Amino acid sequence: MVKHQPLQVYERQLCLSCITGIYGCRWKRYQRSQDDTTKWELLWSFVLLFTFCLLLIWFYFWFEAHNDYSEFNWFLYNRSGEWSDGTVPILATTAACFTYIAFLMVLALCHIALGQQLNLHWLHKIGVFAALLTTIAGVISVNQTWRQEWDVIPISLQATGPFLHIGTLAGVTVLSWIVAGQVARAEKTMFQVVVVLLYFSVLLGLYVVPMYITSPCIMDPNFLKPRPDVFGHHGAPMLAPENTLWSFQRALQMNVTGLEADLAISADGMPFLMRDVTLRRTTNVAKVFPDRQMDDASYFNWTDLQQLNSGLWFLKDDPFWTVHTLSQREKDLIANQSVCSLEQLLKLASFHNTSVVFRLRRPPPEHPCYHTWINDTLQTVQQSGVPQSLVMWTPDQHRAQVRELAPALIQTSMEKLSPQSLQIHGISRLLLRYNQVSTEEIRNISETQTDLTLYTVNEPWLYSVLWCSGVSSVSSEAPHVLRKVLYPVWLMRPNEFRLMWVSADLISFAVVVGIFIFQKYRTSGLRSYNPEQIMLNAAVRRSSRDINVMKEKLILSEVRNGAGSAEELYEDNGYDYYTNQ
Repeated sequence: MVKHQPLQVYERQLCLSCITGIYGCRWKRYQRSQDDTTKWELLWSFVLLFTFCLLLIWFYFWFEAHNDYSEFNWFLYNRSGEWSDGTVPILATTAACFTYIAFLMVLALCHIALGQQLNLHWLHKIGVFAALLTTIAGVISVNQTWRQEWDVIPISLQATGPFLHIGTLAGVTVLSWIVAGQVARAEKTMFQVVVVLLYFSVLLGLYVVPMYITSPCIMDPNFLKPRPDVFGHHGAPMLAPENTLWSFQRALQMNVTGLEADLAISADGMPFLMRDVTLRRTTNVAKVFPDRQMDDASYFNWTDLQQLNSGLWFLKDDPFWTVHTLSQREKDLIANQSVCSLEQLLKLASFHNTSVVFRLRRPPPEHPCYHTWINDTLQTVQQSGVPQSLVMWTPDQHRAQVRELAPALIQTSMEKLSPQSLQIHGISRLLLRYNQVSTEEIRNISETQTDLTLYTVNEPWLYSVLWCSGVSSVSSEAPHVLRKVLYPVWLMRPNEFRLMWVSADLISFAVVVGIFIFQKYRTSGLRSYNPEQIMLNAAVRRSSRDINVMKEKLILSEVRNGAGSAEELYEDNGYDYYTNQ
């Protein structure tokens, strides 16, 4: 009896088995297929791609929003009444979802490169759908509660745009290997034309994107203005409890130019430093005055306020995750902090010849000082002995009267006003959030000889962008970080930027053309047989139905451990094994 040799010898391909197994739970060879992806699975592939793009933007948003994490937590506190770091669960969820979806995207690209059918497992489909819904819910929540923070994306692109362009261009160039392979293997001319046009349209768009990249850091270094001054926003709240005397002393140790604080008026007319409406978050009022912990802070007398501790909460809540970096001496000083008055702050600033800017909150209508709050604050400033030229006055109410009684005060507005309004009201300084003015507006304000201070700037990249824009000063919760920024993070001449742009485009185009030529050459000769590809080649073309029948019989013959030879398969289909007829 003559035993025929097997039709093909199949080798184990562990890498391919893992790729198809993890993506679609197709661990065995006969479960895989190189047929066209079904429309349903193609739809899920687009859902996966959309989820990946959305998560990429969401991840980038939260990465750049690191500058304002404390602001976000404060917003949550005002809504819920309980202090917690709300960024931790958001960041953990975002990182987990992005890693998972990015992993699936890599597997999908591997399937396309290997010619395998995209068949996402149902568990992965649930995971993709859950990640998509979670991200959409997060976007809607931020849009409702923290809409102004979306401005961080276009602002951050001024710092990251040129480098994101290079990274994206490199990624799309690498994808040309997969695109060229698909075009070279495709049999339909229409498919080849569509894919080539689509890919090169995206590539061409990336080539011209730098024409629309604008950044103040693309400039001649000779026109760079002096380093912006730094104000300690609430002192140095990352190193000490906000609005306490020790916090401002720590800020002065970081060589700040000025100090910024929030003010309230006590029931007996004493201006004191407090950001919140109540005392629950930053004092031990719940322990000392448990029945009054929900009362407005301005309803307390100064005598009552002096009984409260303003430092223990910082050691307990660790709002900036910095307590572990403090020495025992610093922790002891923090534990003994009390509510700070405006007079104490002004005397400290006067001793160090440092400017002070404060935001004054008007007390409720039932408050004893509701009508005298401006006069009470102005009287405290005058009695403190601080030079008026060091104090920036921000309240808009009765500004003319204040200017008459204390003409040396620096009149400061917290609203973006026109140059005419600034001149009429005698305002020489603006205090705005960093997203309220564009680069062009910053330069226009500088031309009017109006000093501009932007808050809250904690990240070196944002400080660098504002520095290149020409801002005179910034207010920061991290003066210990900004003091190390002695030069913009990056500064590039326009000619250098154009050279980098054109060079990257030329290199990318050369690589893409080379890959397309190589893939065409690689597939133009004799096609190598893929051991995982279950197909039969013959000298004559067979109908698709006959080929499918032969595939099924080949699979069944191997499953039955060789029951039936290859010759029998051909004979059953009316095909002569030896003559190829």
